[in-house]
Amino acid sequence: MKPTFKITSFLFFMLTIVLSSLYISCTNNKSKTGKTTEVQKSKAGQIYQWSETEGNEFLRQIRQNITTPEAWKKRAKLIRTQILLATGLEPLPEKCPLNPIYGETRIFDGYQVDNVAFESLPGVYVTGSLYSSTEVNEKPPGILSPHGHWPNKEDYGRYRPDVQKRCAAMARMGAIVFSYDMVGYGQLAEFGWQHKHPETMKLQIWNGIRAIDFLISRGVNPELIGCTGASGGGTQTFQIAAVDSRISVSVPVVMVSNRHFGGCICELGMPIHKNKDFVTNNVEIAACIAPNPLLLVSVGTDATETTPEVEYPIIKYIYGLFGKSEMVENAHLPDDQHGYDYNKRAAVYPFLAKHLGLDLSKAMNPDGTLIEKGIVIEEIEDLYTFDENHPFPDDAIRNNDDIVWDWH
Repeated sequence: MKPTFKITSFLFFMLTIVLSSLYISCTNNKSKTGKTTEVQKSKAGQIYQWSETEGNEFLRQIRQNITTPEAWKKRAKLIRTQILLATGLEPLPEKCPLNPIYGETRIFDGYQVDNVAFESLPGVYVTGSLYSSTEVNEKPPGILSPHGHWPNKEDYGRYRPDVQKRCAAMARMGAIVFSYDMVGYGQLAEFGWQHKHPETMKLQIWNGIRAIDFLISRGVNPELIGCTGASGGGTQTFQIAAVDSRISVSVPVVMVSNRHFGGCICELGMPIHKNKDFVTNNVEIAACIAPNPLLLVSVGTDATETTPEVEYPIIKYIYGLFGKSEMVENAHLPDDQHGYDYNKRAAVYPFLAKHLGLDLSKAMNPDGTLIEKGIVIEEIEDLYTFDENHPFPDDAIRNNDDIVWDWH
C-alpha cells in the first residue's frame, strides 16, 4: 500500500527537525567527535535550515503524493491550520474597531500620502502610510506593502527609498497602497515596542490580517487585493496570503526558498513549519495562494538562487494541477543583490498591472524603463503618524508584553 504524504514526511523529516533547530540558532555546530562543522549558507550569508538533499527529497514527495487539485487544497488547508495553531491564532481573535488616526495629507506628482495608525487589538496600533492616486478611482485595487529587516536608521524599514518609490508608483498606477511598520519598527520603537519578542510573528500576521480590513474600510475592491514585500517583507507576503484568502495576488521578493526559512524571530520564533507529525517549508506556504496569481522574484546572489530550477518548477507543478500554470511566474535576476531595487520594481509592476487592473503606463515607459520622476523621498519623521497635532493616545499600549488578546 502506498504511504500517505503525512506519514512519509514525518519519517523522513524527524532528522530534519533536529537539524533545523540547530541551524536556526548558530552558524557553527560541533559533531559528537568534537569537530566543528560549518553550517550551509547562501552567497548572501543566509543560513540554510535544510540541506540540499533534504530539500530536494521534500519536493520529490510533493510530486509523488500531491497529484490532484483536491489533494493540494487539502494540503494547503493543513498548512494554514498549522500556521494559525502554531501562532495561537486558531481561532482568530475578536476584531476590535480600527479607530484610525490620520496625519496631514501631502500631495505630490500623481499621488498623495496620508500617515495613519489603526488599532489591530485594543490599544495596539499599526503605524504606516497610505499612498493613493490623485485621480478619483471608484473601487480601486488595494496593495499591502510589508517591509523587511533593514534596521539601520540611514536605511530603515519602510522608510527606505525603494519602498517609497514602489508605493508611490503603484499609487500612480491606480492602487491604494498601505506601507506599514513591522512590530517594533518605526515610531512605535521609540515608545517601547521591540521587534525581537517571542510573539512577534503572531502579532505581525494578525496585523497583516487587520491591514486588509483597513484597506477594505478605505473602499478598495475586496476582490483585488495584492501583497508584495522583499526579504522579511517577502516572508510576511506569503504568510498573510496563506492564512487570508482575501489576498488575491502575491508577489514575495527574494524570499521563497526551499531550504532557507528566514533568520529572525518573526520568521522562526514559532513552529509554523513543523509539529510532532507535520512538516512544511516556505515553498509550500507560498503556494497556498494557488491558483491565484503568484510572482516569485529571485536573484542569483542569495537563498533564492535556485528558484528557476527548484522552487519555481514545483510551484508551477501545483498550479498545473488546476490547469492554471500561467498564473505563476518567476522573474530571475542572476546578477542582482538581495532587495527591492530598480530591476525588481521593473519586474513586478507589469505583473501587478495585469492581475489587478492597474495602469502600467503611469509607472513604466514602453521601453521598460521606470517613470520615477516626481516621486518624493520623504524623511523618516515625515512618515510618522503621531505628533503634536496627533498625539499618541493615552490608553495606547507601549510594549509587547501588555497585549491583551480577546477571544469572545
